[in-house]
Amino acid sequence: MTKSPLQIARAHYQPKLPVALQNYVSITEGKATESVADQDDIKKLFPNTYGMPLLTFEPGEKKNYPVVNVGVILSGGQAPGGHNVISGLFDGLKKLNPKNKLYGFLEGPIGLVEHKHTELTEKVVADYRNTGGFDIIGSGRTKLEEEWQFDKGAEICKKLGIQAIVIIGGDDSNTNACVLAEYYKQKEIEIQVIGCPKTIDGDLKNEMIETSFGFDTACKVYSELIGNIQRDASSAKKYWHFIRLMGRSASHIALECALQSQPNVCLISEEVEANNQTLDDIVNNIVKVIVNRGNAGLNFGTVLIPEGLIEFIPAMKKLIAELNDMLADNDDFNAMNTDDERREYVKGMLTPESCNIYRSLPKGIAKQLTLDRDPHGNIQVSLIETEKLLIEMVGKRLAQMKAEGKYKGKFSAINHFFGYEGRCAIPSNFDADYTYSLGYTASILISEGKTGYMSSVRKLTEPAAEWIAGGVPITMMMNMERRSGKMKPVIQKALVRLDGEPFKFFAKYREKWEDAQPDYIYPGPIQYFGPTEVCDQPTRTLLLEKNK
Repeated sequence: MTKSPLQIARAHYQPKLPVALQNYVSITEGKATESVADQDDIKKLFPNTYGMPLLTFEPGEKKNYPVVNVGVILSGGQAPGGHNVISGLFDGLKKLNPKNKLYGFLEGPIGLVEHKHTELTEKVVADYRNTGGFDIIGSGRTKLEEEWQFDKGAEICKKLGIQAIVIIGGDDSNTNACVLAEYYKQKEIEIQVIGCPKTIDGDLKNEMIETSFGFDTACKVYSELIGNIQRDASSAKKYWHFIRLMGRSASHIALECALQSQPNVCLISEEVEANNQTLDDIVNNIVKVIVNRGNAGLNFGTVLIPEGLIEFIPAMKKLIAELNDMLADNDDFNAMNTDDERREYVKGMLTPESCNIYRSLPKGIAKQLTLDRDPHGNIQVSLIETEKLLIEMVGKRLAQMKAEGKYKGKFSAINHFFGYEGRCAIPSNFDADYTYSLGYTASILISEGKTGYMSSVRKLTEPAAEWIAGGVPITMMMNMERRSGKMKPVIQKALVRLDGEPFKFFAKYREKWEDAQPDYIYPGPIQYFGPTEVCDQPTRTLLLEKNK
């Protein structure tokens, strides 16, 4: 494998561990837990794994652990640090008992079902330490939801002598981990299931999971690119850059990138929904900033747009819900041959209010709203080019104002979408350390016989040695939500809190960032070597949440 000088240097980086993980561990059990909502329903669905206590690791005495074989799965979209979860898991297992073995299921959860696997040895793991990507074993989006899948998984685990499975994924993947753990307990199948919190979107967090891994690295990558664009905009002085950022269900990435780069405009989906804003309201707010800057002779700037914005506009949300219901398993619609035919069909089926909104949209955007659905039957918002929609609508409004003599500037826009650029970056020191600790924590949870838990590492704004490791019952994070027309147990997504410190800081300063005098920050690339205040800092979001 050919490596760059940076890869070679990163291979020698030794991730930092909390003190409790540096030698041997004792476990302190906290009080019994309950789900975040819908307690009766969740308890009924998970009678064997509901109400388990929180677990905290502390330094302890050496123990003799029996041999255990473990399988690991990478599930869902990539996030920086996944390889270090596996590295930490591998190292932890080998320290607890050198005869322990680790197997990787290939291409995500489907590998468990279809019995595709490989043993992860020291030689294999060594090539992937501190690297980005999920290519060590691959990932996939297969959902583990059916009993026949669980039974097929049990078959291969029995064949390989696997007593535990670690699922590294986001809220859906860890929901599946919880269901799998409950099933094996109910059937008295001796297979433990442990989850690890992954998603660059940042929407898998709570009091015990302070952040999901990959969020730090991805936001630093995007913020560097935004800073580069802002420097270019300040140099050329003739373009407005509309930048869509990943984050369907929450605006954490957009907010964090705004805190790091200070753009002229940043939309926060949760605020749009809370204020019942329309698409016209959003356009008017952007136009106001562009006009003020343009009339001051500044015909450039940046606008950050969360990927999921369109679903948070209340009227658009209603339209999308109607489309989701209308197009689910709709053979008549799927059999139509032309876009015009489909468009007329849709207009005839919508309520009058939604039909008016649908008719007002550019044809390209309207078409994108009717594209193939995701496995849950929902619109794939990553395919909706919201930034182009806003550019078109803003441009029309500005042309009208120019004709009325209310706008003296010039408007020329460039659109961007930053998504895949951040998912497989070499993890920052923070993510390298955090993920390694999550994997190491999982090895201890397994060796202690736990199941239905998620690895938890807290106090993340302190030096790594002071982090607190342990386990949180996955049922503690769950509630009931409607999915594909049915109520299902899922991990509750964490949205941007408008009463939280990160948003309050943003709200306090955003008018200053809109001003004619630019106040951009140019974060630059991720730094891996140098002083800790440059290299090891967590996100601004996490620092503000912890009043740092």
